[in-house]
Amino acid sequence: MSLHPVVEKVTARIVARSASARKAYLDLIDRARDEGVHRPTMSCGNLAHGFAASGDDKSTIRSGKAMNIGIVTAYNDMLSAHQPYGRYPEQIKIFAREAGATAQVAGGVPAMCDGVTQGQDSMELSLFSRDVIAMSTAVALSHGMFEGALLLGICDKIVPGLLIGALRFGHLPTILIPAGPMPSGLANKEKVRVRQLFAQGKVGREELLEAESASYHGAGTCTFFGTANSNQMMMEMMGLHMPGSSFVNPGTKLRQELTRAATHQLTHNGWAGDNYRPLGHCIDEKAIVNAIVGLLATGGSTNHVIHLPAIARSAGILIDWDDMDELSAAVPLIASVYPNGSGDVNHFTAAGGMPYVIRELIDAGLAHYDIKTVYGLSLSDGAKQPVMNDDQLAFVDALEQSADDTILRPVNNPFQPDGGMKLLQGNLGRATMKVSAVDPARWTIEAPARIFHDQNDVVTAFKAGELDRDVIVVVRFQGPAANGMPELHKLTAPLGVLQDKGFKVAFVTDGRMSGASGKIPSAIHISPEAFHGGPLGKLKDGDIVRVCAANGELTALVDPAEWEAREQATAPPPAMGTGRELFAMMRHHSDPAEKGGSAMLAEAGL
Repeated sequence: MSLHPVVEKVTARIVARSASARKAYLDLIDRARDEGVHRPTMSCGNLAHGFAASGDDKSTIRSGKAMNIGIVTAYNDMLSAHQPYGRYPEQIKIFAREAGATAQVAGGVPAMCDGVTQGQDSMELSLFSRDVIAMSTAVALSHGMFEGALLLGICDKIVPGLLIGALRFGHLPTILIPAGPMPSGLANKEKVRVRQLFAQGKVGREELLEAESASYHGAGTCTFFGTANSNQMMMEMMGLHMPGSSFVNPGTKLRQELTRAATHQLTHNGWAGDNYRPLGHCIDEKAIVNAIVGLLATGGSTNHVIHLPAIARSAGILIDWDDMDELSAAVPLIASVYPNGSGDVNHFTAAGGMPYVIRELIDAGLAHYDIKTVYGLSLSDGAKQPVMNDDQLAFVDALEQSADDTILRPVNNPFQPDGGMKLLQGNLGRATMKVSAVDPARWTIEAPARIFHDQNDVVTAFKAGELDRDVIVVVRFQGPAANGMPELHKLTAPLGVLQDKGFKVAFVTDGRMSGASGKIPSAIHISPEAFHGGPLGKLKDGDIVRVCAANGELTALVDPAEWEAREQATAPPPAMGTGRELFAMMRHHSDPAEKGGSAMLAEAGL
């Protein structure tokens, strides 16, 4: 298969840039396999502690003759996406025994719900929770009791955190197991309509709560194509899930059989046989490029321009926003899932889903088919749809044609000729804009800036009518070092109201916007951040700012001499409460958003 020249060029550049770090990483995991802590090298006391409470599996684990699988779970029953995981460990133990193996819960990791914390003070813990999850994963796998790992996680920071941690044990064969999206509820566009009415004071809290409850109504992942579902898409693009397993609803026979298949498959991937598939070799430069391509082709979450560099660093791979931007110019947008369209991930799956996307991208030379997947000879084996056939799991070829071309299209007839994100840069720094849901007529906004240091002040100004004009709303001191880089999705509704009134509106911040954010042109993740002396700190109320996705521009239209002479604004003092003070060391040592916004990786020299 002929690879697209841009994909080939960017991949080669990443390989060259990463050569030294990747070699050091591969040497590390090779040593861990040959010389690291594992059951045969453990003392009798260590080992006895490890299987003391393992019941029926005790003699098998003690003998050391069968794979023992470490389960790392992000289960909690507050987070709808993770509530189904409650019974998975007991099921996995049964499935492991069927294949002559054993399984133990190695550890649990925290799992924040950004839907619950959105707009709250606790959202300032969100990005750093990813690093806590990575460290928790490392603690879980550090015991040396396991020859393979199953990672149970879905949502925003959880999958990146699980991967970052597990990659430091990259000699272990590892498979991620999803739990699936909740069935479709209230249409997302209707939910947004009610939110905007509430922002205008036209409906009350009870009406808003009823709409939200009809949208988020049961167990499973939220159905819009935000960060959680983008996570699942990327795992399939990297060959780390069983084929087509991302968007199968919880509580179904098919969902259970895919978990069984993943458990059985892992037992075939161990280092004792000739099918050894360690995580650190599955996630290589080609796999990372595939994840970027999938993100662009499906209009996925902006959060992954932060998470992907962090995941890649943990595997000795170095990527940047220029790589993503260059790929975006070559990769067409072939999916239209809310907020980029009317359908949700259930409709996307019915239209052909990930098997269709993978087949289309491989056939067009936009994805590397020759990666080491957890299940087959290549990524091409991932272009299969799982089905139940006479009560047995089977995999059939992806649909030849989309079942709904308002949601999913072939590469030769895309929704847009290029990907869903743009790199913006200028005298305000470097930023990301998600354009897949933005009307091209709004790709360029030039208007006076209104400066804020707190998202709640934006809402207050909106309610007072102070923003009823053409305006660039700027919220600064929202980067990792300033306050943990919270998502500012709370502002989507009021800004949407202003845009619907006919005003030219854009949003500019060194913070994050939700991966589900849509129609407002938003220059986000500005780097360097204002707290570290970034030029966003020089901006004043009334300065004319140009935000342009068409030519990749983010510029304050201020006389260069005056701009150079301006002093930086003073950052607000760090906030206390809701546990934020416990994360001070992460703020103090975090690196820029483009590198992943991680103190943990920065201090580890990765």
